[in-house]
Amino acid sequence: MATITHVHTLAYAAEMLGEDVELLQAIIWSGDNLTYGSIISVYTGPDETITALTDDGVDKLSDMLREARRTTQTWHGFLDAFVGDPELATRFKAQPPR
Repeated sequence: MATITHVHTLAYAAEMLGEDVELLQAIIWSGDNLTYGSIISVYTGPDETITALTDDGVDKLSDMLREARRTTQTWHGFLDAFVGDPELATRFKAQPPR
């Protein structure tokens, strides 16, 4: 594995992917959704962190979303599996697959 020399904040990854940052937060909330080391916590203070993704993490997230958005059925199933907040899930389900 190559040495990681930079990471992307979750907000920037959302911008790069054209996605809602809240959706990305819901997906990566469980560390099981991406491979170990793809999600990084950056400490900005004693009790403050921001989430960042490696290039590999951004690529895997992009692949997950592309597969999930193939049909309305796969999109809704994906959201049911990864978004625990019903209000967020409803909001994202209203968006058509791309």
